[in-house]
Amino acid sequence: MWAQMITMRLKAGKDGELPRLFEQMRAAEMPGSGLVRSLSMRDQNDPSRFYTLVVFESEEKARAREQDARREEALAAARATMAEIFEGPPEFVDLTVVNDVAP
Repeated sequence: MWAQMITMRLKAGKDGELPRLFEQMRAAEMPGSGLVRSLSMRDQNDPSRFYTLVVFESEEKARAREQDARREEALAAARATMAEIFEGPPEFVDLTVVNDVAP
């Protein structure tokens, strides 16, 4: 497995736009993309800090997903929403999953 942690800073007063963004991101997902899970989280100590952890079957599948032209078209609305609600570009950290425990 492979994962990415994406960090963003939410603009003040834009909390109400998050459900719209989540729906746009769900709509852009293509079957067979290799996505295992996506978690969106907010920092309790700094509510403007927003994190998304996306987990994939492999880095290769994640990189192929990035290049999928069909997904790029579907992401146009989500990218516009992100530009409206987040300050600056997101920061990405690539992660190798070394342990995965599920009850």
